[in-house]
Amino acid sequence: MTSWHPKNVGILALDIYFPPTCVLQEALEVHDGVSKGKYTVGLGQDCMAFCSEVEDVISMSLTVVTSLLEKYKIDPTQIGRLEVGSETVIDKSKSIKTFLMQIFEKYGNTDIEGVDSTNACYGGTAALFNCVNWVESASWDGRYGLVVCTDSAVYAEGPARPTGGAAAVAMLIGPDAPIAFESKLRGSHMSHAYDFYKPNLASEYPVVDGKLSQTCYLMALDSCYKYFCQKFEKLEGRQFSMLDVDYFVFHSPYNKLVQKSFARLFFNDFLRNARFCVSLWFACIYPISCRTYWNAF
Repeated sequence: MTSWHPKNVGILALDIYFPPTCVLQEALEVHDGVSKGKYTVGLGQDCMAFCSEVEDVISMSLTVVTSLLEKYKIDPTQIGRLEVGSETVIDKSKSIKTFLMQIFEKYGNTDIEGVDSTNACYGGTAALFNCVNWVESASWDGRYGLVVCTDSAVYAEGPARPTGGAAAVAMLIGPDAPIAFESKLRGSHMSHAYDFYKPNLASEYPVVDGKLSQTCYLMALDSCYKYFCQKFEKLEGRQFSMLDVDYFVFHSPYNKLVQKSFARLFFNDFLRNARFCVSLWFACIYPISCRTYWNAF
């Protein structure tokens, strides 16, 4: 590793695993007896991966971690922290991380910090931030951090079912990364709501209030945008605009929600930023600006 005072900490390498089984959303529309385009156009979904009876979040995590280490020729003894983010609970006590330790134990490396972060869709983000914070901290021992995000999202019959899916992602964290994090420029939002939860531990199906969940998503987006702008302007001494940004990455419950959210970010940006041109106002913003702010969710 390069330094005990690391700079440009972020993602050095990344690997993704999808199960080999999936269902076309067009076929699911026919099976569910809904109108053509309800899932593919209305939700923006094409395919939905799912685990067969021989796979779960543990096997997917083992696969993606092994693949990343082999693909990028990473010595397993050089992993010093392992964080897992998931909402798929296999055991109420034993973490997914402990299963992954099988990969490292055979190399004599049991000195690995970290544990699972379980909180609906935010678990993976928390795991990633935890690893980045560790490398940036005085606790860092010079080794890599490893983040695993995995879920097998399965819903009961109903409108939420086409928003399911299954996958695992592994990210290698360290200094001098091509995708570096600006840790002081984060806007976070956390609040209490019963929009999505799993009170029945004997069932893998969540309880979902779809309309409330979408509202929570957009309110969190507004809040994070507000906090990010405040921190940016305090650090940089100038007003933030989305025109300063090259790329956006969204959590995607379904693709159409991401499209709506991106448009809403522009709406928020326009309300506070005069740098947008008049043509953008008439083409994109004016039709929705006639509504009240809260009715725009």
